[in-house]
Amino acid sequence: MEWDDIVYLSLLFISIGFGYFYRHIENPEQKKWIGTGVGFIMAVFVSGIHILHPIICVFINALIILFISKRICHIVSFVYTFAHLLFFRTTIYFGIPYPPAHTNLVQMMLTLKLVGLAFELNTAYNAKHTKQDGKVTLSDDKIEYLQKQPTFVDIWHYAFNYVGVLTGPYYKYSTFHDSMHSPFSKFVDCNSATIQKLKWVPLYAVLFLFLTSIWPISYAFGDEFYENRSWLYRLWYITPTFCWFRMRIYIGLTLSECVCTMAGLGAYPTFTETKPGEGPTKEFAKLKDLMNNKEEAKKYQYDFTTIYNINPYGSDFCTTFREGMKHWNICIQYWLAVNIYKRFPSKQLRTFATTFISALWHGVYIGYYFCITGVPFYLIVEDAYMKVVRKDMTGRKAVIWDWILYFSKMQGFAYLGFAFQLLSVQRVMRYYNSIYHSGEILLLILYLIVLYIKSQKRQKETKSS
Repeated sequence: MEWDDIVYLSLLFISIGFGYFYRHIENPEQKKWIGTGVGFIMAVFVSGIHILHPIICVFINALIILFISKRICHIVSFVYTFAHLLFFRTTIYFGIPYPPAHTNLVQMMLTLKLVGLAFELNTAYNAKHTKQDGKVTLSDDKIEYLQKQPTFVDIWHYAFNYVGVLTGPYYKYSTFHDSMHSPFSKFVDCNSATIQKLKWVPLYAVLFLFLTSIWPISYAFGDEFYENRSWLYRLWYITPTFCWFRMRIYIGLTLSECVCTMAGLGAYPTFTETKPGEGPTKEFAKLKDLMNNKEEAKKYQYDFTTIYNINPYGSDFCTTFREGMKHWNICIQYWLAVNIYKRFPSKQLRTFATTFISALWHGVYIGYYFCITGVPFYLIVEDAYMKVVRKDMTGRKAVIWDWILYFSKMQGFAYLGFAFQLLSVQRVMRYYNSIYHSGEILLLILYLIVLYIKSQKRQKETKSS
């Protein structure tokens, strides 16, 4: 295990432990300053002088959010923040030392939060003005719920609060505001919710340590991997490395959720039917009343669905690639869906635009783009087989096809995920050249086959009619 991982895990465990005391702070203002103080100290600890990047990013975004029209502030915030993120990752070309890896995590989460806040305010603005024009896009109680106008200090607190300062899950400003001004964390069993998630971490850790000791990614960096191993072994190597890569992600995302549950952030009454990343979806008037009525709030059940970010079982054991994606980094997928996918002007290009922004958010290495922007091509082929071949199957044939889809899903994830780990263009091209781009060729062949099957079905339907 690398030193960066030790520091990262240590800070997460410290954050989980601190949450027990944090959620018992009664005064909202005191709670904000203590949470922000701890988060800022953690950010400075891992960043040093490079903390200037997050500070500048928050300061400029606060100016954009506070002083630029809500009609366009989300666009300005998006352009500036992603431009800053790109500069942050290319500072060495400007004679500035490259920031530490943990600062990159801080900057990544700030990008989602600050741009997301600008989009939240724009959504509220649009809902209010369309209502005035006689058009109904949102209910009155939801529009009122969305009308949360932050101050400069509020934006600072939201950006640097220790819950999520290093990593996800992404949560909206409205979720943060509610956690400061509602009594809900006192009526949900935060300890049990945390333990339920933590109990799986030892299993992930054992598998991670075992698998990395036998099949490390570093082996694919050296000449021996290419000179003394067959192409079939090199192709197979993606399977065990993707297995421990998943365990690594599961550990980080699970512990990140535990930071939230232990702090009580994201707890809402179940009647609000919360969704990951989004928060409450109904009963906003009733929710508002409960925030100011502790005795009444005690009567309801609560959950942490708002910050539910990873479902390892669903991701590993579902049948299709598309379904597997829905269980992975759920809150960040929500951010991408509502801010990029649903708002992108071209329906034909919105999937590619969303995956490109996702890759840009992850980094500048070519491995991220090869991996993430490759997803739409796989989905096109899988969707075609689901509609043309799998849709009408039942019984044993359906079971066999589900196993085929499951195997192809896991291999597809592994094939693309290997580039995510190789990162650099030299390593990515060397590896995929060494296996003759088998994945892309097979995907193309499968697509041509399904097109042929589709054409044959059409011919039969034409003859029968």
